[in-house]
Amino acid sequence: MSLTDSVVYQIYPKSFRDSSGDGVGDLRGIIEKVDYIASLGVDHVWFNPFFPSPGRDNGYDVSDYCAIDPAMGTMEDFEELVAALGEHGIGVMLDMVLNHTSTEHKWFQRALAGDPVYQDYYYLLPPKEDGSLPTNWVSKFGGPAWAPFGDTGLYYLCLYDRTQADLNWHNPAVRAEAAGVVNFWRAKGVKDFRFDVINVIGKPLPLQDAPTGTDDRRMYTDGPLVHDYLRELCAASFGQDPEAMTVGEMSSTTVEACAGYSNPANGELSMVFSFHHLKVDYADGAKWTRIPYDFAALKRIIDEWATGMQAGGGWNALFWNNHDQPRAIDRFADPEHYHAESATMLATVIHLLRGTPYVYMGEEIGMTDPAYLSIEDYVDVEARNAYNELTAGGMGAQEAFAIVHSKARDNARTPMQWNAEAPGAGFTSGTPWLRPTNQQTVNVEREEAQGRILPYYRRLIALRKELPIISRGAYAPYLMEHEDVLAYTREHDDSCLMVLCSFRGHDTEVPVPEAFASARILIGNYDGNDRIRSSDELPPVADRLEAGTIRLRPYEAIALLA
Repeated sequence: MSLTDSVVYQIYPKSFRDSSGDGVGDLRGIIEKVDYIASLGVDHVWFNPFFPSPGRDNGYDVSDYCAIDPAMGTMEDFEELVAALGEHGIGVMLDMVLNHTSTEHKWFQRALAGDPVYQDYYYLLPPKEDGSLPTNWVSKFGGPAWAPFGDTGLYYLCLYDRTQADLNWHNPAVRAEAAGVVNFWRAKGVKDFRFDVINVIGKPLPLQDAPTGTDDRRMYTDGPLVHDYLRELCAASFGQDPEAMTVGEMSSTTVEACAGYSNPANGELSMVFSFHHLKVDYADGAKWTRIPYDFAALKRIIDEWATGMQAGGGWNALFWNNHDQPRAIDRFADPEHYHAESATMLATVIHLLRGTPYVYMGEEIGMTDPAYLSIEDYVDVEARNAYNELTAGGMGAQEAFAIVHSKARDNARTPMQWNAEAPGAGFTSGTPWLRPTNQQTVNVEREEAQGRILPYYRRLIALRKELPIISRGAYAPYLMEHEDVLAYTREHDDSCLMVLCSFRGHDTEVPVPEAFASARILIGNYDGNDRIRSSDELPPVADRLEAGTIRLRPYEAIALLA
């Protein structure tokens, strides 16, 4: 399966399926569900880290890159999982966290013990002459981005949690270690890799303060060396596999930079994740705020990335949900009143765009944010830090919790809901590490028996493989000024596809160009239009047209093939 035809399913192993009853997901639990994964029609599975880790950042603080966390299973379990997925033609994508290590990693521990070889693996700097920190950078998780390096008088850079020390990619030995990690897993049969926050590895030297009043992220993000380092990593590891598929998570990035990272001519990555479209409910760019999302901005950003990446020869990883984001159905739609319609409309937007769609576990059954009532329900360090900072700044506890509840990463990390059983939702026979809250109404068993969301996802995934216009067609925006509808067209050879998606809970009218008056409805999320049909059995859109317009119902999605 080619890059353009592929669909990726993301699994957060800690929350997918627990085979042991300890309340935490594991590799054997995933093996138990391989048939379900295969039934979706996906081509690759991206696994969040299951390497040994203290768990300060839920596995993104890696203490050993070439082993399996005993809580998740054994290397033999992993090899069995690779083989089981391979029997269905499904590739394994591993999450490489190569910008930083846990402070418990042997490299950092050797550096602390005074080994100068390993001290050069990290950014270690003295304070400024006035005693202040080496730079004024702020950690992504709050607080300063520097922490004391033992009792040496030096500080180490930690752009994320204090226990995640940034690696010094200027050191050729570090780059060789990174390639070695990738090659270790390649030898285990892995061909696909996702690289965590990879566009911050090229920090320009010397590290400098951000000018007062400016965004300090610009001081270390998307530096020109990122391209050099990615090309070197590609040549030394995954680039040796013609079928390898790679994706880079790009923090605070630009279309121009990402087109470069993912243009095949550059020999860097297959595709990129960007997050701008998921910040349209940030007040003044600040995550820990609570405002209605800006629909016009959402449309503009999706169009900018689709248009810009196409023009630059790049390729987008398309997604609404992942392990770091609250559930999109709560942010951009109405799961209370239009649950199935909301879930399937959002899926339509992504799966018919130019790029590679990613489905985050539970998304395909319409899982929502948990109905938590207290900060004690959350375990994520980022959420707890944010709550403490908001209340320390004078905000009331109720308001602070409402903000955290709307944005917390744990919202997407609640266990996969396989059935209606309490308390484990079929995820575990024990007590789940995070509590699900609506498994009685949202679960796989129910969707398989009578649902509308799961069958719709399966049909969208199948269509990408059936129709070149979806996998390879050119993109163009449509109705950018419409206040209720996100729309676009795709063109390939003699075919044209128009996608119309309502983001509102009321009826809205959409003009349809004359060229589509004789089109047929390829797929839609109302009236059984999600059913599989041959091309000559597709219903005509003319049945819905009135004076050149079509009336979309609440959260309706419809794709017209001309």
